[in-house]
Amino acid sequence: MLSTFSTSRSRRLRAALLAAASATLVAATLPPPQPLGIGDPLFPYLGNPGYDVLAYDIAFTYKGDNTKPLDAVTKIDATATRRLDRINLDFTHGTVRSVKVDGVPARFATAGEDLVITPAEEVEAGDRTRITVRHTSDPGGEGGGWVRTTDGLAMANQADAAHRVFPGNDHPSDKAYFTFRITVPGRLTAVANGLPVARAVAGARTTVVYRTRHPMATELAQVSIGDSAVVRRQGPGDLPVRDVVPAADREVLEPWLKKTPDQIRWMEAQVGTYPFETYGLLIAGADTGFELETQTLSLFERSLFTGSVYPEWYVDSVMVHELAHQWFGDSVAPRTWSDLWLNEGHATWYEARYAQEHAGKALETRMRDAYRRSDGWRADGGPPAAPKPPTPGDQISLFRPVVYDGSALVLYALRQEIGKDAFARLERDWVRIHRDATATTADFTALASEVAGRDLAGFLKPWLYGRTTPPMPGHPDWRSDPPKAGKGAKSGETGVTPGLKRATIDESATRPGINPGRHTL
Repeated sequence: MLSTFSTSRSRRLRAALLAAASATLVAATLPPPQPLGIGDPLFPYLGNPGYDVLAYDIAFTYKGDNTKPLDAVTKIDATATRRLDRINLDFTHGTVRSVKVDGVPARFATAGEDLVITPAEEVEAGDRTRITVRHTSDPGGEGGGWVRTTDGLAMANQADAAHRVFPGNDHPSDKAYFTFRITVPGRLTAVANGLPVARAVAGARTTVVYRTRHPMATELAQVSIGDSAVVRRQGPGDLPVRDVVPAADREVLEPWLKKTPDQIRWMEAQVGTYPFETYGLLIAGADTGFELETQTLSLFERSLFTGSVYPEWYVDSVMVHELAHQWFGDSVAPRTWSDLWLNEGHATWYEARYAQEHAGKALETRMRDAYRRSDGWRADGGPPAAPKPPTPGDQISLFRPVVYDGSALVLYALRQEIGKDAFARLERDWVRIHRDATATTADFTALASEVAGRDLAGFLKPWLYGRTTPPMPGHPDWRSDPPKAGKGAKSGETGVTPGLKRATIDESATRPGINPGRHTL
């Protein structure tokens, strides 16, 4: 006679065996696993069809060595948008140990940079399902994802690197809520997007839980682990502002950190209330060559603030660039990567306007110089709303001058065409209507036409898609230099701001030149 415990264990064993047999039978009737994508013009292999992710719950265990893989468990709640006999997730650069779908073990294989899952039973259209993947997350290698810092790790997932950290639907069109559970040695501090909701100490380890209150694209995920200080203050409307900085640098960084609340007030005066539950700077001891607008916690290099290369006005404008992204690019995410100009053009626009109002760097002078370079930028990188694909193996090369000052120039032209008041209404309506969602270039054109009271498609099309730069309204004397020797502007020739990372500063100019190795994303 079996005991109750033995009977229960026997039933679970039979269920697992039946599930495995069923999965094996299903797999035998299916074609070999293949990588999928949603056909993004610039990153066709990113994203996967057939489901909509609702939430991620990701647990990382960091043992104190940033050269070794972290243990991780990623749970994904999703709704099937069609019948699924297989589920593809974007994931690479980690070892998958097991997969369950709705608590039942599932078969899995890798194909390209996809994790291909065969559940024991097909998932019907409309069903909600939970996928649980136990895996490692490796901070080694190149191509983005984890960034090794002097004291730990941070994330830089733009544009296509989140799936080098955790499995998911790695495309900005599928935003979701995130929960992070991070276990670290007790001497270290872990912080992530959103707000802290729990903390527990077990022996020499501490686990913290962070959760977002707004949906987020995978490329904006951020986890910081290190010997860090968390500096807290109040922003406008009692907004919690928290900065994460190397503990040893807390005092030297304070003159920069205390600027953030006033910068938020300035942005709110332009486009409306800050869209998220918190904000702050993550200042990392790493040489990334860029800054990054990870949602609610923008990533910055320590050297930007502690070095003597950049004047104060320029660093301020970089801070505002990443802050502006919280509205443009984070709250309102691009539907496809070809809509990137909506992110970077707007962030550059407000960065430039802030430099004009606070440092006397004339916007018109900057836009005139951008106009002069614009044809070269278009030849080099494509028009703003139809950029050329990045160089294979160098995805950050997508972030060319044309999506920064070249796209801010489009906004300047639009303001010239419809007037400052209508343009201001358009900007506020844009972030209000599309808050916590995704939007396209066509959406922007339609809203601009509605606000202006006339069809602007004919005006905006050559500005967004033309190979050459149209005449500037109100400035018939402006001229664009032809591309040199049939090529676009070289990376050292452009003058793009924080947008295209930083470099040498020409104090006589209204903005810095570009350093080929530095970007502000």
